[in-house]
Amino acid sequence: MKPLHHPYFVSFIIYFNHNQDFFECHEVLEAYWKDIPNRTKEHPLTAYILLSTGLYHWRRENYIGALRTLRKASIKMDQMLEHHPHFTKGIDFNSLYDYLQNSIQSIEARQPFIAFSIPITSVTLQQRVIEQAPDLKLLPINSDEIIHKHLLRNRSEMIRLRNEKKKGRR
Repeated sequence: MKPLHHPYFVSFIIYFNHNQDFFECHEVLEAYWKDIPNRTKEHPLTAYILLSTGLYHWRRENYIGALRTLRKASIKMDQMLEHHPHFTKGIDFNSLYDYLQNSIQSIEARQPFIAFSIPITSVTLQQRVIEQAPDLKLLPINSDEIIHKHLLRNRSEMIRLRNEKKKGRR
């Protein structure tokens, strides 16, 4: 299977393009990344994770966090083109990279958030998006549930696990 045809990456594209749920984009790509044996933070998926994280910050007007994160995404995308071009197949990566650079410039100028879509060039990838989209629960675009997702989510399980880990270190 081509890396960008993986079901998690297809979900990423759906969340990114259909309702701009950048928090969920991060979540599904992190799950994909965690499934990769011997993964490192240098893996090309981290560029897409940083892209969605940076856009999440920008939409929330966290210009400093957005700028820092999108600059890291830009560096990783440069590396991806050089070392992992198979992680660019199926999308118009040059246009995506241009959108990223334009976003960085807009953030530097403290301009309001501007959304863009990931341009898909692969007919097969587009078909997978069409097939998989009905299976995902998409929140309304620009809703508080999307824009402030990290504040509204149930974190009780994460807090419980963190506390258990702390107890084990004592």
